[in-house]
Amino acid sequence: MPTPAPANGPAILVLEDGRTFRGDSYGAEGETFGEAVFNTGMTGYQETLTDPSYHRQVVVMTAPHVGNTGVNDVDQESSRIWVAGYVVRDPARVPSSWRSRRSLDDELKAHGVVGISGIDTRALTRHLRERGAMRVGISSTERDVDALLERVRATTEMAGTELAAEVSTSEPYVVPAHGEKTLTVAALDLGIKSMTPYRMAERGIEVHVLPATASYADLRAVGADGVFYSNGPGDPAATTGQIELLRDALADGMPYFGICFGNQLFGRALGFSTFKLKYGHRGINQPVMDRTTGKVEVTAHNHGFAVDAPLDAPTETPYGVATVSHVCLNDDVVEGLELRGPDGALKAFSVQYHPEAAAGPHDAAYLFDRFVRLMEGVA
Repeated sequence: MPTPAPANGPAILVLEDGRTFRGDSYGAEGETFGEAVFNTGMTGYQETLTDPSYHRQVVVMTAPHVGNTGVNDVDQESSRIWVAGYVVRDPARVPSSWRSRRSLDDELKAHGVVGISGIDTRALTRHLRERGAMRVGISSTERDVDALLERVRATTEMAGTELAAEVSTSEPYVVPAHGEKTLTVAALDLGIKSMTPYRMAERGIEVHVLPATASYADLRAVGADGVFYSNGPGDPAATTGQIELLRDALADGMPYFGICFGNQLFGRALGFSTFKLKYGHRGINQPVMDRTTGKVEVTAHNHGFAVDAPLDAPTETPYGVATVSHVCLNDDVVEGLELRGPDGALKAFSVQYHPEAAAGPHDAAYLFDRFVRLMEGVA
């Protein structure tokens, strides 16, 4: 049996309200800052770490034992780890999976991600639920709590911050259709996960992934049958260019599908406002009702902002009639929008959660089929 690695040195975690936790260094040595959020998933930590939506966030795992399946070369959702820091209670000493290629601790070190282990993540999660997501610092080099707290309070808050450009691709690229190509989609990369264009490619779609700074002319140049906006980090209220592009697409009658950040920007393009949730939804176990079918899905979430739209009344917009299509059964947060024309035909839709199921349940895979039908004119 392999011998467990020796314990790392001490580390401290300090929240912006002064609450402090002491534990052991996990991952890279050093210091990091971000917004403290918690994820309730029992699995899927590799997909979480490599999700660009977690840029500038320190993720607290509520599952007590993390890292037992190690890290492989298949499940990553992007080319790097995006989380600003990582917090676990009981890290696996030795990974155990036939797919594992290295330990989670080694992977965090390789990517320079500072973390902390051995703390009471239950107490930390309860604190964030009661007080809300807040700025945090983790350090394995600083011993003075007050000094670290001062640096935490000097960092930028998530509200009012535009981050999509920091995680987007710098150059366009194409994900070819699997088998015969039937449709073309222009996907705006606001922090896209690799599984999303894969799910479209499975359905015969050729996906042209464009930078967050793309213009409507760039979108039209690829000969798109539809437009897709991805998930991503930051405050949707701090974004302007992508909203104007989407309004141009809607005015032109272009079919649209948005996920997560793409749902928030869709809402703003339709004239709704957005707001910051107290502590957000992050995990793979959130119950959502699709009001168009009456079915309840268990879904994967990662969002700290939401759309403020009337749940039970249609809204007239310059592009058609907008309604709330999906709602979270835990707290009535808007989880989806749809736009219909005067004839009642679907023109565009979005959801706040992650139907690509990486990691997470496959309950919402039908949404990609809905997008195909929309582009084919049979939705």
